[in-house]
Amino acid sequence: MNQIRPLIPLLITAGILIGGNGLQGTYIALRGSAEGFSPSVIGLIGAGYSVGFAIGCIYVARLLRSIGHIRTFAAMAAIAASASIALSMVIDPVFWFAMRFLIGITIASLFATVESWINSQVTNENRARTLSIYRFVDLGSVTIAQYLIPTFGIDGPVIFNIIAIALTLSLVPISIADKSGPTPPASLSFDLRTVWRISPLAVVGVVAVGLSMAAFRNIGPIYAKEIGMSITSIATFMSAGIIGGVVLQYPLGVYSDKLDRRRVILWTTIGSVITGAYLSFGAGSNETANIISVFLFGAFSMPLYSLCSAHGNDHAKPGEHAVIAAGLLFFWSVGATFGPLLAAALLEFYGPRAFFLYTSFIFAGFAIYTLRRMRVRAPVPPQQRNSRFRALLRTSAYFNRLADPADRASDKDRDADGNNRK
Repeated sequence: MNQIRPLIPLLITAGILIGGNGLQGTYIALRGSAEGFSPSVIGLIGAGYSVGFAIGCIYVARLLRSIGHIRTFAAMAAIAASASIALSMVIDPVFWFAMRFLIGITIASLFATVESWINSQVTNENRARTLSIYRFVDLGSVTIAQYLIPTFGIDGPVIFNIIAIALTLSLVPISIADKSGPTPPASLSFDLRTVWRISPLAVVGVVAVGLSMAAFRNIGPIYAKEIGMSITSIATFMSAGIIGGVVLQYPLGVYSDKLDRRRVILWTTIGSVITGAYLSFGAGSNETANIISVFLFGAFSMPLYSLCSAHGNDHAKPGEHAVIAAGLLFFWSVGATFGPLLAAALLEFYGPRAFFLYTSFIFAGFAIYTLRRMRVRAPVPPQQRNSRFRALLRTSAYFNRLADPADRASDKDRDADGNNRK
């Protein structure tokens, strides 16, 4: 416990951020619908967040090197809290798009700041325990946050104020952490052509995950509302999908380390297609069937990002893992930008059944592409892989460095501008 104690303030901060961000994603969809926004407009607002998130991922390293971790975090938290309050003051789609865009930039910067800070303090002795606590914090905070919506209701400024309070309170634990502050991280290299050259399958996979799972997080509440669920049931529905995403992460990861990783990716993708198809044609408006099915949908679909990342790292040379992490997060953001737009338009014009039919279509396309890649490229034998499966969060590229000791070590061999010191 003594090894973890210095990291506790940072983990508390991360939990507050993850919970507040997860709460806002669900609440924006429900509040926008209650205000008369169409699903397409809600999808556009969700896309604004993803565009902002991508921009934040690209530029946060420069900010950290310019003003340091503490000032970066304080500035971004203040802007995010202000934007959250502003959402309750002006009920307008264009204004909400602008605020969600701004919040996307700040949330990406906040996650990168915290995870870079944790990465600088974690050691090989406490790495596994830190990651386990982080995953527990992630799951617990997002799940609990969903139930604040039925507790306080959709109307009024209460939820927006709670989010602003959470963002403000996130400053407290990080302010009492190690006052010295960590060394500014090396810049993130967004060499997208190199990432595609290393693993086209990993790129297509994370884009597919962005197209489908960002749609689930942003438009899933609208689907649940359209089939007649209460606010409490919607919170349970969203939580079931999130919790389901944890159940198969490690079993699938263990098998993928022993087999051709693409086979596990293919099986998992087919599971996502089947569960999505059942939600479209079999579950109907039955709450129990939908909640169980979305739990299974999350169990198959959410591990795909980590599996695709691991596959990309299988083909990466030493020193390229950081490029893979940054590039795949960017490609995921591209998918996450268009996913809510496409899913919302389909739901608006064809009804709720079209929503999970859309995700099944995306995953079916990825399954076909996976089969094609298996025919044209030989697998990397397990004994020749220089990286193992890591269950990743899509919060910042620095989480990948936290999860992979080799990636963190390679980062130490680069200067502040990202150039190799050797």
